[in-house]
Amino acid sequence: MSTIFHLDLDTFFVSVERILDPSLEGKPVVVGGDPHGRGVVAACSYEARAYGLHSAMPIRDAFRLCPNGIYLHGHGKEYSRYSKAVKNILERYAPVIEQASIDEFYMDFSGCEKIYGHPYPFAASIQSEIKKELALPCSIGIASNKYVAKICSDYAKPQGITYVITGQEQEFLAPLPIETMPGVGKVTTRALNARGFHIIKDITNASSDYFSMTFGKYGSAIYEHAHGKGTDFLTIERERKSIGKEETFQKDISDHKEIENILYLLVEDVCNSLRKKGWMTKTITLKLRYSDFITLTRAKTIKEPTNSDKIIFKTVAALFREAYKRRVSIRLIGIQLTNFYSAFEQENLFDTKEEKEKKILEAVDALRLKYGLKIIRYGVT
Repeated sequence: MSTIFHLDLDTFFVSVERILDPSLEGKPVVVGGDPHGRGVVAACSYEARAYGLHSAMPIRDAFRLCPNGIYLHGHGKEYSRYSKAVKNILERYAPVIEQASIDEFYMDFSGCEKIYGHPYPFAASIQSEIKKELALPCSIGIASNKYVAKICSDYAKPQGITYVITGQEQEFLAPLPIETMPGVGKVTTRALNARGFHIIKDITNASSDYFSMTFGKYGSAIYEHAHGKGTDFLTIERERKSIGKEETFQKDISDHKEIENILYLLVEDVCNSLRKKGWMTKTITLKLRYSDFITLTRAKTIKEPTNSDKIIFKTVAALFREAYKRRVSIRLIGIQLTNFYSAFEQENLFDTKEEKEKKILEAVDALRLKYGLKIIRYGVT
């Protein structure tokens, strides 16, 4: 029988900002930058949420709803420092830890009851220790698997603890709204609501065949999760699965050439990071957001791994030309690289021409390392 903890730091960025500046306590705080800019809300306090604010909403909309809020750019290095400090505390107790994000941790305490006692008071002691040592509030969910534990940690926020006894997962989930389920976003919620599914119990009352036929593999996963099923396997070390870069324009752009020039700068940036790690990629993904916030992604997997600016730009530019069909300006564009291979293992793939280009790229990277990324542009032909 597994005992999985999911610890979620409550309004983490805001909590750190309040540690740095105690005068922010009790006020509507929004982390995300200039309220008149083009960004989005990274985090907001519960006082700000009372105005209808939430993470990922356009920051201009946030300012319209909450003009008296305190808008901050944030302190990324401090967030990382406090996240590491939390992990250090957890490592005193947990045999296995998976850090899911900067403010989320899974822990496997299976079989540890004889050491730490009942999970609920033990979770309270961890919560108290983090609060005492770091002044950070957190919520903890406890269940037999990661999926239910994550829902539990959000159930009694802020500073709550929710424990679901093994065997009672489905009973706990039944009355909750379907949007409570991780991975069920607005689009899926609307699709489910349109078919009469509003709470999780509605899903469990249907047949598995219906969900698999209607929603495919994703529907089968929703159905399994609605029954309280999930993995209890924790990944101790997470290999980085993607390298990406995106840019939100200060002013919407519709000129194809200008957009492609910006796209190439992003390609140079991600390829530089790729080569620093000694990696090559096979899958290139384009992200495009229109001025009306409609967002689309397009991806292509190429035959041979590469870390060449030219090849990757040629691929992503073709994706852009194929994707940009609407007569609407572009608000954001981005690129993401996945499906990595070791460059050292692929050296035998280079012919004479590719070996020459590899050496040129190494020289370009050396100059950028010394003088900065913008010192030299390796053009596309």
